[in-house]
Amino acid sequence: MTDPTVAEHRFPCAQCGSDYHFDPKTEHLTCDHCGDTCEIERPRNTGNLIKELDFRRAVEARLPDEDIEETRVIECPNCAAQVEFDANTHSAECPFCATPVVTDTGTHRHIKPKGVLPFALTEAQARTAMTSWLGSLWFAPNGLKEYARKGRALQGIYVPYWTFDADTQSQYRGQRGTYYYVTRTVVRDGKREQIRERKTKWTSASGRVARFFDDVLVLASKSLPKEYTDGLEPWDLSEIEPYQPEYLAGFRAEGYTVELVDGFQEARGYMDRIITRDVKYDIGGDRQRISNIDTDVRDVTFKHILLPVWLAAYKYRGRTFRFVVNGRTGRVQGERPYSAFKIAIAVICVAIVAAIVGYGLALQQ
Repeated sequence: MTDPTVAEHRFPCAQCGSDYHFDPKTEHLTCDHCGDTCEIERPRNTGNLIKELDFRRAVEARLPDEDIEETRVIECPNCAAQVEFDANTHSAECPFCATPVVTDTGTHRHIKPKGVLPFALTEAQARTAMTSWLGSLWFAPNGLKEYARKGRALQGIYVPYWTFDADTQSQYRGQRGTYYYVTRTVVRDGKREQIRERKTKWTSASGRVARFFDDVLVLASKSLPKEYTDGLEPWDLSEIEPYQPEYLAGFRAEGYTVELVDGFQEARGYMDRIITRDVKYDIGGDRQRISNIDTDVRDVTFKHILLPVWLAAYKYRGRTFRFVVNGRTGRVQGERPYSAFKIAIAVICVAIVAAIVGYGLALQQ
């Protein structure tokens, strides 16, 4: 394949030449300088235009040039995040860990995104969600809450994901367990009693199950703890739009760092768990034992998609605290900071209450 041209995603305002940004409120491009707006042209029948790519062709590096692009990226020396930057940016702070970095002009060659879930929440709405979440944490330091409330703006990041489709046929062998009951006589304290005892009868079982997997979602980033991004689910994937760079105007996009093959291995783990559940249901009975499952996976396709996350990374008293907000629903995940002072006060209060209760009980005696 020939090297594609490095992608430049810049959208100058038609009125003043400043840059447009995507506005989640209006779903239009908006110029902060003069207020001009521009509607994003959306293709019709979007559900049929998000192209699935052949997994095998991608693994063998046989995708056509139209499905590959290069973008200028910076790689953080601390967390290894790869974030897209324009050619005019020469220094920045990593949005994932707040590490000051100096950009280079390196490029990242990757499979193009096929779908994007646009931001639906503004930065102000995301900040409100984050500060409310922090406020619900009893032992969070008051200083951090105030710092987060008045601190710098959150950064909008499009985080990369893979989705996988696959058709599966599975043959299995195992055993079906059926409960039955027997009554027997026992002697307890010199008295004869009858007890009902449950037993299991096992019989051989074999068969076949089939399942088509659609859009198995796998995080394609290593920059954030997976438990954070998993906690942002569910994502309304039915609202994904065919990829248009206009949706990225004013936001950053992270390059994927989980390669396609590794992503599929994680997807297979999810598929195997669902297939195991299907096999147990097919075996039936009261209990199931599975001795073997042989799965044939066919017609594997995939997409590279971008999902919206508002991200805050704060350095507070020598520690970095990271918070992520689902750019569609406002769901928040992140580090749970603790105030040693608040914990100490809580322990003292519990000890005082316990002492008072103990003293009262002693007087009653």
